[in-house]
Amino acid sequence: MKLAKTYNFVKKDLNIIEKSLKNTIQADHIVLQDASTQLLEAGGKRIRPVFVLLSGQMGSYHIDRFKTVAVALELIHMATLVHDDVVDNSELRRGKPTVKHSYGNRVAMYTGNYILALAIESITKIKDPNIHQLLSNTLVEVCLGEVEQIEFKYNWDQQLRHYLRRIKRKTALLIATSCKLGAMAGMTTPEEANRLYQYGYYIGMSYQIIDDILDFTSTEKELGKPIASDLLQGNLTLPVLYAMKDQAFNDLLRDTFAHPDEVDPVHFEKLLFMLKKSDAIEKSYQLSELYLNKALEVLKPLPDLEAKQILQEIAQSIGDRRS
Repeated sequence: MKLAKTYNFVKKDLNIIEKSLKNTIQADHIVLQDASTQLLEAGGKRIRPVFVLLSGQMGSYHIDRFKTVAVALELIHMATLVHDDVVDNSELRRGKPTVKHSYGNRVAMYTGNYILALAIESITKIKDPNIHQLLSNTLVEVCLGEVEQIEFKYNWDQQLRHYLRRIKRKTALLIATSCKLGAMAGMTTPEEANRLYQYGYYIGMSYQIIDDILDFTSTEKELGKPIASDLLQGNLTLPVLYAMKDQAFNDLLRDTFAHPDEVDPVHFEKLLFMLKKSDAIEKSYQLSELYLNKALEVLKPLPDLEAKQILQEIAQSIGDRRS
């Protein structure tokens, strides 16, 4: 089942959020306006707004309140994408030119900062300090994750715990926060909100692991960017960590990236071949499955509402994702 098909029943409210996003990014300066619009129109799964809406349906559902939370979270996600593309020197995202490629690093960074400021401004419409506190704490962790990713580039001596901490900050926390903020906006019980936060964390970890697998197993057309682009940029992901347990792969990896600006394409292709022939992809899927099972387990005590069923289906869809 395709991920998008699992939440068709919130499509109407997602359309409301999409319109609100377009209205929110309006800017007086034409460059900021065009750059922000280009990013928004590049599309995306809008999974963070979806988790806000689904978690909110576990409580008292008011679209205006959820819209504000969902818009803020999606804007934060958009801002991190712009900054990531600058750091990684990426020219394509989802098969379309990045803001960095179209406007250069300076405009891209200011665009990301502008979108982040809009997110903070948006969330102040909800007069709940607990919501503000959770969002600000998440922002701090996301920023730490961004800096850590830069710090660990081309560092082949990392451990599994470094990778897991990085994807927690990069992906899982924002999804977990989306679930909890939706629950808080819906005024669920604290226990229910915490369970939804845990669900979002486990889902986010699994989702990023599978993204890192697909970076090696999908086609360039499916990815919307070059295959194995993370590895080329010096980002060590789970399949590479597992493949490095083979000494021959480990040695070739270090030799290939001894001079990162002069990577031998023949050596790089051999690396990819060795990785795919190893058990690294299968072991990565196994860890992803472990997180998904935890996500499903933590949902069990929640009320048997349709939203809970959809959250379960999303977990299963993520586990089945191959593109």
